[in-house]
Amino acid sequence: MRVAFVGKGGSGKTTLSSLFARYATRRGPVVAIDADINQHLGLALGATGQPRPLGGMLTEIKDYLRGDNPRIRDTASMVKTTPPGCGSRLVRLDDPFFPSSHIDGVSLMVTGPFGEDDLGVACYHSKVGAVELYLNHLVDGPGEYVVVDMTAGADSFASGLFTRFDLTFLVAEPTRQGVGVYRQYRDHATGFDVPLAVVGNKIHSPEDADFLREHVGDDLLTWFGHSPAVRAMEQGRPFALGDLEPTAHHALATMLDRLDAQPKDWAKFGRHAAEFHTRNARAWANRATGDDLVAQIDPEFVYGPAVTTP
Repeated sequence: MRVAFVGKGGSGKTTLSSLFARYATRRGPVVAIDADINQHLGLALGATGQPRPLGGMLTEIKDYLRGDNPRIRDTASMVKTTPPGCGSRLVRLDDPFFPSSHIDGVSLMVTGPFGEDDLGVACYHSKVGAVELYLNHLVDGPGEYVVVDMTAGADSFASGLFTRFDLTFLVAEPTRQGVGVYRQYRDHATGFDVPLAVVGNKIHSPEDADFLREHVGDDLLTWFGHSPAVRAMEQGRPFALGDLEPTAHHALATMLDRLDAQPKDWAKFGRHAAEFHTRNARAWANRATGDDLVAQIDPEFVYGPAVTTP
């Protein structure tokens, strides 16, 4: 199951995604991906170093995933929305090609930071494109988890990345700004049947919870209050999940139960992949590559575990 953490900058989505990734290891293997421009997920997980960034491996990733797909001429004609087809290389969570660090049972992958060489000549979406390609070609099964810490606000709507998940957790503070980002995300996602659940954060009183409930309604799944254990983690002191307060454990269990209860819809995943690849092809990618990239969509390809090979 794939889950995205989104929200306003400073809402605490990186902290909560790190806690959730650790917690989900109780039920199965977890890959956590830092797709935020600030690249703080490794720090929140307690990593002492970062793996090789995916954003610097785009050509290699494209060549690897392209496999023997006859619809993709070469890596230059492969863009971030390119879907798999017959002959493409599909991947599982433990695929050794993708570099990762291992912390407390979590495999961490990173897109890499926005560096000086990118200034004025590139946008961060090119790095996040590596994550979109990975998710397009990933076949994940029951009890396997991919947790992605996304860029702040509604930036992920710049591509089809927001449709690559089984569920999206929107982390919201009890403020007008936090609710505003929720409404923006909800309005964009609703037209694509993207499941969304709100996780309140920095809840200091019953009035805070009431505020969120008033403004997000049934989308409010659970919330986190002030946690001395989390504060210690954020300050770099030793931390383990057992240090969390019972209310935080309950919130994490509620989130994981909600994710596990979400039906896996491979058919919808495939429709969204084709739709957003067609949009990108016609908007800019055909012109940039000189190819008709819509022809990369393979009508014979079936998404899901049925297409995996030993």
